[in-house]
Amino acid sequence: MNADPVAWVMIEHGWSVFDRDGGELGKIAEVVGDSESDIFNGLMVSHGLLSRDTYVPSERVASIFEGRVELDLDAAAVDALEDEPPSSG
Repeated sequence: MNADPVAWVMIEHGWSVFDRDGGELGKIAEVVGDSESDIFNGLMVSHGLLSRDTYVPSERVASIFEGRVELDLDAAAVDALEDEPPSSG
């Protein structure tokens, strides 16, 4: 990849999300975090209209490029993730 990595605060709705093997998993539905405090909790990934979004914790994000987020998980591991971020309370 020729692009330079970008910070998590640059991630936008609709960017593509890829597993560690390069397979496209879906699109960014939401970025979970607090940009004021620079706390990145994770991402909600949309897999299409008829499927539930998946929460991916920030520690599973391997790299971020403009328009593209790469995870350190394979597709099966992503399927095993939760549908919602953990509650903060």
